[in-house]
Amino acid sequence: MYDTRRLHMFVKTLELGSVTAAADELLFTPSAISQQLKKLEKEVGLSLFQRGRRGIEPTEAGLVLAEHARRVMRQLAAAESDIAELASGRKGSLSIGAFPTVAASFLPLAIDKFKRRYPSVDLLIRSARLNRLVQELEEGGVQLALLWDYPWTPFMREGLTTTEVFRETFVVLVAKDHHLARQDHVHLEQLAEENWVTRGDNHPVVEVIEKSGSQAGFRPRIAMYANDYQETQAMVSVGIGVAIAPRSALVVQHPNVKILGIAVDAPVRRVLLGQREERSLSPLEMAFRSLLMELGPEFSKVVGSQ
Repeated sequence: MYDTRRLHMFVKTLELGSVTAAADELLFTPSAISQQLKKLEKEVGLSLFQRGRRGIEPTEAGLVLAEHARRVMRQLAAAESDIAELASGRKGSLSIGAFPTVAASFLPLAIDKFKRRYPSVDLLIRSARLNRLVQELEEGGVQLALLWDYPWTPFMREGLTTTEVFRETFVVLVAKDHHLARQDHVHLEQLAEENWVTRGDNHPVVEVIEKSGSQAGFRPRIAMYANDYQETQAMVSVGIGVAIAPRSALVVQHPNVKILGIAVDAPVRRVLLGQREERSLSPLEMAFRSLLMELGPEFSKVVGSQ
């Protein structure tokens, strides 16, 4: 069995690129870190480090050990969080993670109903991108999290289990004075010559636009990368381009934007509830989960009718 403290030092040294940087962050002396890493190499029986142009780099054995060590660290962090919750005797608190679109639309409906049923419960909500939510779940930062995936890339993560809450389709946004605004639905082929407004910073909706355009036989021409869907709608309203968005992102609709359904093969997004596989849900978690499953289909119908 490897010493978990040494594994932690090992991972930090690799991530930061030097013993000195790891020592500074972990509040040890560089000598102490070096001694522990030498002991770890002795336990493993193989060299774990080599000198590279960018500092310390892992050997092949180091890469293998680092992958397993990171998984161990996540599990230990999760265990520490669970034990601390039990030891402190906290009751009536629930931490929920959600990605921004659903945190601004579906989740408030669930919170409002939950608080009326359980007025003494303290809710902690964390809004983040998908990768961060997954990390929060794995490390015990949140007990439950609303995640998403697409049918062509289903969500899979070792140690996590998911349940579908609802599905929603994507729609097209055009300005009220756009020549297509007289229609209620549009074929994607009709948008081949349009400029597009989309979310920036490698937002997943870019993948939806590119995939949809490819299926319709064109490559979308991006005119602007927006920071959020409100900015996206504003730019669409003044003719900078058209856009595509999940219906839940349009609960607050810009008055000068027309929402068009996609006539054929509209992209679909699944909204999922994620939890750690090995963790038994508390009564509060079970209650919140049941509420989400109850509200999901209702919400899907509401946004689908808008």
